[in-house]
Amino acid sequence: MKEKTIKKILKGKFENLLKSIDDNKIKELFRKGTIITGGCITSMLLNEDVNDFDMYFKDPETAYQISNYYVKKFNSQETVKNKGVPVRISVKREWDRVNIVVKSAGIAGADNQASYNYFEGLGANETESDTYIDSAIHFSKSDVKDIKRGEYKPIVLTSNAITLSSEVQLILRFTGSPEEIHKNYDFIHCTNYWTSWDGELVLNKEALLAIMTKELKYQGSLYPICSMFRVRKFIERGWTINAGQILKMAFQISKLDLEDILVLQDQLTGVDVSYFHELINVLKKEIVNGKTIDNVYISKLIDEIF
Repeated sequence: MKEKTIKKILKGKFENLLKSIDDNKIKELFRKGTIITGGCITSMLLNEDVNDFDMYFKDPETAYQISNYYVKKFNSQETVKNKGVPVRISVKREWDRVNIVVKSAGIAGADNQASYNYFEGLGANETESDTYIDSAIHFSKSDVKDIKRGEYKPIVLTSNAITLSSEVQLILRFTGSPEEIHKNYDFIHCTNYWTSWDGELVLNKEALLAIMTKELKYQGSLYPICSMFRVRKFIERGWTINAGQILKMAFQISKLDLEDILVLQDQLTGVDVSYFHELINVLKKEIVNGKTIDNVYISKLIDEIF
């Protein structure tokens, strides 16, 4: 796909999203501070279908205000319950980090409307939410078909992102300039971007070279385990990776204390495999019961669950 066409598609997608927003202040924040980057541009350059459009924000305040808007919109449109107990959702900002805090989890729905769901783990000693994970994921994928295109309604809320219908994800985990955001990106081919404030599409030379050869080049990540899992997805799509790039990931993973349940849970955030939620759930219960978590036990548990 040509650069001009990609630019037109991104601008059109962004303008359609703005039309769905009924708050002029939020519209202005979107216009002045949104960055579209990631796999969507790669897919278009390769003439492949786009799974979703990832949108980031150039400062924490923008991310905070926009996430508040969608949380309030969600709550105002739906009766949210978990076993009859209202789910408590809030947006928390700590320095440069914005998080959606969900103190319970489940499926939300309302009469004569499409249904929504969201899920998020609780503290290390609170495991009841994990029983909803599998059904929530299934519910989301099966039910969003009833939402009309162009509505851009929140269908999944996690601590790090808001997923809207019509293939849009609002990422809260990182904010800043495109260069700052891409410091947290694992593979170089995902670092092309479009900016809302000037409507410009920036194609990086190294990213284009990687896309042309479909070669994975690892540039480091705060979440190397997620990157390792992502490799399998890319290989299935015809990409290649050399041993040196895998060693980079292995070296970063070796620095992690994966026997710490909070570290392990954080590293698995964003991995779309429901079995990992079950694994974390079991480990939390074992920790509460005084069980020592080590390599032998985790290996045995993984073999039982997967």
